[in-house]
Amino acid sequence: MKVSRAGKVCAVLIYLAIVCGVWACSSGGKAKRHEFVIAESRSYEASLFRQNCAICHGQEANGKEMDGRLIPSLRYGAAATKSEEEIYLQIKEGKLPMPSFKNQLTEEEILKMVQFVRRDLQGKKEIAE
Repeated sequence: MKVSRAGKVCAVLIYLAIVCGVWACSSGGKAKRHEFVIAESRSYEASLFRQNCAICHGQEANGKEMDGRLIPSLRYGAAATKSEEEIYLQIKEGKLPMPSFKNQLTEEEILKMVQFVRRDLQGKKEIAE
């Protein structure tokens, strides 16, 4: 059975509505999203994010649609389940459709971005050194 583009978009929207509903119910009806605001931050890491990541992941890392493809949030969802090592490898080596940043960022900057994603965007307090 061939599904139209509109049908696929509708299915994605229904899926997102269900996921958001489950998430809201599991948090007692209160949104628990970490409130770190990238646009207001003057940190070096936030600057790196704005220069290298925001174009695809959105200004506040909430994900967005680009060329018909959903680019994931770095705050919640699949990104929140990744280990620091997985995040590090994703940034350094890339994984389609995400490009590698090993030629744009230094090793230290990649490590700072891993901490930025875990601590600031996801609100995880314990960061492995």
